[in-house]
Amino acid sequence: MIFYFSGTGNSRWVAQTLASRMGDKACDLTRLDAVPDLKGESRVGIVFPVYAWGLPEVVADFAAKLPQTGAFTFGVGTCGSEAGLALKHLSQLFPLDSSYSLVMPSNYILAEDVEGDSEIRRKLADASWRMDRMADEIQARKKVYQVKEGAMAGLKSSLINTGFNRFARSTKPFHADDRCNGCGQCARNCPAGTITITDGRPVWGKECYQCLRCLNECPQQAIQYGSKTAGRGRYTIETYLH
Repeated sequence: MIFYFSGTGNSRWVAQTLASRMGDKACDLTRLDAVPDLKGESRVGIVFPVYAWGLPEVVADFAAKLPQTGAFTFGVGTCGSEAGLALKHLSQLFPLDSSYSLVMPSNYILAEDVEGDSEIRRKLADASWRMDRMADEIQARKKVYQVKEGAMAGLKSSLINTGFNRFARSTKPFHADDRCNGCGQCARNCPAGTITITDGRPVWGKECYQCLRCLNECPQQAIQYGSKTAGRGRYTIETYLH
């Protein structure tokens, strides 16, 4: 069983690809109604996006509730370049036999514009190749730690990550511009369930994972975050899988 959390699809694609190559099942952890029963599972994996060199809160909460198992356990952190200590922090909550970081296209458009089409396709091709090796190693129950932590990983995964969770996850800057047609896709697909449609417009509650799914997936590109995202591109992996 492979559990995943995903905003714009990177980690979902990784989980589903690994599951397909290993004859396993991938499951969105935000859609579960109860703590899963892992009895009979030969391997258990968690795939997630690295946020500010750390674990998304929803992944940490989920991992802490998982029962200990005799299955082979592994974690995969998708990231733009570096994972910091995210996989080590995950292993403290749910002990891992193997850990991987996997470079994927960047989707954090609050900081910078999306990457070019050729660069995105190159990263996806490299990731697909790496997943072949991952699948072989996981099925062989090979214990590895293949994580690019990056420089000053301890500082980034503690101080900077704490700052991100405390100050950068505000929903106040989210708003929909005049292109919004009230389709409700953002509300239906929000992993945190924090968006409601009121008078034909999305309204954000306080709970937010900062996955930016609403912003990147909006068919009208109507959702903005303050003034940072106007004029910037949008990224979802589905654009590149067809």
